Amino acid sequence: MRVITGTARGRRLKTPEGMDIRPTTDNVKEAVFNILQFDIEGRRVLDLFAGTGQLGIECLSRGAREVVFIDRSRDAVKIIKENLRACGFSAPVLQQDALSYLGACGKFDLIFVDPPYDAGLYKPVLEKINSIDILSEGGIILCESRRETEMPEMQAPYYKRKEYRYGKVKLSLYSKESPA
Repeated sequence: MRVITGTARGRRLKTPEGMDIRPTTDNVKEAVFNILQFDIEGRRVLDLFAGTGQLGIECLSRGAREVVFIDRSRDAVKIIKENLRACGFSAPVLQQDALSYLGACGKFDLIFVDPPYDAGLYKPVLEKINSIDILSEGGIILCESRRETEMPEMQAPYYKRKEYRYGKVKLSLYSKESPA
């Protein structure tokens, strides 16, 4: 697993030994950043369920202003910190439950939601984001799930924009839009 492009291009990222952390595959990660390519530079990013931190690190490499990494696993937090150091970045890495963190975190321009597939967290996380309104105007939420997972709709001003399928994985793109 490597950083695709930007200031840390080509840097190798550490991956976990077991399957407790499921890193995003290279082809899906490439698709994610093809989708988001113009929505990263200068933005504030939240990497929920960060795992290895590869999505947030890719954002830092591409010029994100700030990335906050959240994972409740002690092992994941350790790997994220090692990967940040290996790439020459520093960023907040918090060992915390995602839903608890969302209660007092401020606004973000881009939010990655990639929980363990069978944890049943997509709906509660998206509902919490919707209810406390932490996405900036024009901001984006990108969820990674199994292809067959039915992703929930959100309430205005949040909208599910598009779904992309890559093998067994689905990427669901949500955005916050002002009323027309």
